[in-house]
Amino acid sequence: MMTYFIRSVKYFVALCVLCIALMALMLATGTSALSFDDTIHIMFHTTRYLTLFAAIVVLAALYPRFGFIVRKIEGDTVRHRQQIVNAFGSAGFSLESEADGKMIFRADGIPHRLTLLFEDRIEVSQYGQWILIDGIRRGVAKVVYRLDSYIQTAERNDE
Repeated sequence: MMTYFIRSVKYFVALCVLCIALMALMLATGTSALSFDDTIHIMFHTTRYLTLFAAIVVLAALYPRFGFIVRKIEGDTVRHRQQIVNAFGSAGFSLESEADGKMIFRADGIPHRLTLLFEDRIEVSQYGQWILIDGIRRGVAKVVYRLDSYIQTAERNDE
């Protein structure tokens, strides 16, 4: 529950920063129809920005629910270890730790981690005949596609 709340707050802050940056860019380039004073007045004295703020709050509250997923691929973490490491490497992730049948990957570099709001931890584990990949949707989606392809290629080469 606390992780959910922290993720929501991170996303809320990121969305607020994005909105402020867009408004500042519009004011700086002269593409805004309003002056800075008019923008501040409208922001605090009309429902227009209140509606924007409410939308940001709703998006931030829902983000942890839809922004993180678990995907499964048929395979074995021991047998396909090299394909797993390669798939994560080509998606910009490195193996951080490996213990108790679980592999933990983190994004390479601060810029990549920042774009993922430092929610870059992806866990790989075995569940029956499936490899489970659990983490942020953007990272997992990149890896799953590559890993499935790498495993299929390895299986064809073994035949």
